[in-house]
Amino acid sequence: MLNPDDLRYPIGPMPAPQPYTPEQLITNLTAMAEYPYRLISLVQTWPDSRLDTPYRPDGWTVRQVVHHVADSHMNAYVRTRLALTEDNPRISPYEEQEWAKLDDSTLPIAPSLAILTNLHLRWVRCLQHLSPSQLARTYLHPGNQQTYTVADVLALYAWHGEHHYQHVFRLAQRNGWER
Repeated sequence: MLNPDDLRYPIGPMPAPQPYTPEQLITNLTAMAEYPYRLISLVQTWPDSRLDTPYRPDGWTVRQVVHHVADSHMNAYVRTRLALTEDNPRISPYEEQEWAKLDDSTLPIAPSLAILTNLHLRWVRCLQHLSPSQLARTYLHPGNQQTYTVADVLALYAWHGEHHYQHVFRLAQRNGWER
């Protein structure tokens, strides 16, 4: 029997904000640039029966995960831009569990994969030439009253992409869906 925490957090918990080395920033940026293509390679040819399989008991389906990642990364991209252009803006949180129940989460995954591909192209371009002072710019998340730097957001969403990729990849492994 698999440990429920391993199914929920296959690569461990979200990283805590910290100072990042230039090498860590490059690693995170590379992960962000590659993520959409890795996800597409994994799921783009899956039939509905696979896409509608939850990655864990009481978890989202693969389809919901793909749509969630697009939703989440769109929000994070806007938050990044706000942090770069305003002084410590208070961002707007959203109810991701409720978003996952909206009717558009039943659509084919192609629109969300296209969003991710194009969004990450813009987001990585926005992030790749930032100065240290720009990477240190912040926003306030009112849900947890935490301030995040742009560098924190980069690390968080490099982790977030891999976190959800591993949900889907490990589901494929468990079910023998690998190519």
